[in-house]
Amino acid sequence: MLRARGFTLIELIMVIVLLAIVATVSVRFVTLSTRGALDVSARQQRALQAVVISEQITRELREAFPLSIRTSGECLEWLPLEGATGYTSLPTGGGSRIEIVPFDTVPSASPMRAIVYGYGTGTDALYGNSNPGPVSSPVANIDNTASPPFIELQAPHRFAERSPERRVFLVGEPVSLCQSGRYLYRYSGYGRNTSQPVPPAGGSREVLSANVTGTVDFTYLPATFQRAAVVQFTYTLRDYETGSDETTTVSQEVQIRNVP
Repeated sequence: MLRARGFTLIELIMVIVLLAIVATVSVRFVTLSTRGALDVSARQQRALQAVVISEQITRELREAFPLSIRTSGECLEWLPLEGATGYTSLPTGGGSRIEIVPFDTVPSASPMRAIVYGYGTGTDALYGNSNPGPVSSPVANIDNTASPPFIELQAPHRFAERSPERRVFLVGEPVSLCQSGRYLYRYSGYGRNTSQPVPPAGGSREVLSANVTGTVDFTYLPATFQRAAVVQFTYTLRDYETGSDETTTVSQEVQIRNVP
């Protein structure tokens, strides 16, 4: 008589227990691997975002009129440099025409103002409307083909000083970077203010970053005989969407080109 073959209850329980252990280890391994991949992806995304933000700020600051940069609290402000050339004659009396050396490329930004020798006047003077002063009324027209070429101002203006190098610069409207909570904004089109607005009112604003944590630090070091002016900025990014406590801190220096 043949005996029946099979598994005992104890053997079945042991198999079930072993399978449960293997399944638990496998699930744990997959979970950790997935979490690791997500963390790496989040770090790479923050790093890429930091590169984009820093590059945008750097490119704009390198085109700033260096004497116009000012900081206050969580804001950085400057006047974008649109063009530069030499002048042959400045307005006198009630004149509004600056005779110039032709531009290589005629600036097309609007509105623009002319600056002649803004040194020693203080940053706020470059944002004011004093007459006489270093900053003109808005530019009405540039004729680069006339004889001689000229810049026509909307209103008569007398410059307080003459440039030793006979240089005239054209600048656009102020631009600001300001932090508000977890957001870093770029402000433009808000107009000129003798006192730095923190933050600017009016105009338009664009979001540069929506995941800033802590305080954005802006520092301006004026130019010396040994180096150009330097802007230092430091900020920290955090991944708010995943709730991770990991952060990425970025610190960068931007050298601003000196101008005579």
